[in-house]
Amino acid sequence: MRNKILQEKINQGEHQQQDFKFAINDSKKIARSLAAFANTDGGSLLVGVKDNGKIAGVASEEEYYMIEAAAKMYCKPPVNFEVLEWKSEGKTVLEIIIPQSDEKPHKAPTKDGNYKVYIRVKDQNLLANKILLEYWKAQKRNKNQLLQLNPPEKFLLDYLSENESISFTRFYKKANISRYKAEKILVSLLCMNIIEIHFTEKEIYYTLSEEPNEDGYSSFE
Repeated sequence: MRNKILQEKINQGEHQQQDFKFAINDSKKIARSLAAFANTDGGSLLVGVKDNGKIAGVASEEEYYMIEAAAKMYCKPPVNFEVLEWKSEGKTVLEIIIPQSDEKPHKAPTKDGNYKVYIRVKDQNLLANKILLEYWKAQKRNKNQLLQLNPPEKFLLDYLSENESISFTRFYKKANISRYKAEKILVSLLCMNIIEIHFTEKEIYYTLSEEPNEDGYSSFE
């Protein structure tokens, strides 16, 4: 008998808070997904489900131990997770539930073995940039900041009032300031929730905030 709850989850497809894995055969690779979920909005990994949504089932208990290794050995710091076991048509699907973490950033190994910070953007795991990492640090310090409208800040806000977005490179070049100064300004405006940071596979850009969140946390969609 087909499990209706599981099927409803599968029907949603892969998105910001859900990913499918046909099988787990590389703990380091799966660590990137676990870290990305923990660093962003949290999410679930359905193991034993193909990319097209077809249920294949998990092959053995080894899959669980590989996930455990990914979370505890290859995520730095380790990522917390819970496991639900679903049964459908005689097949078993593991749902790995990863909560949004208060200990971010969590790092995971790249293909070359270097540890980097990943975030979840729609159905992809993308590398975080330095500005986002500094923004997270500033959030933890939780210091109130006052907006200083110096020429660079004024340029940025005026530019974004007339244009949809701006890249980091375009900002520091157009404002005629150093990269370091541009980073500090962007981090400060992110903390005040005046601007938002957006990630895609090809670029990272900044826009004015349209609907500020209470906690100042910007979505990566």
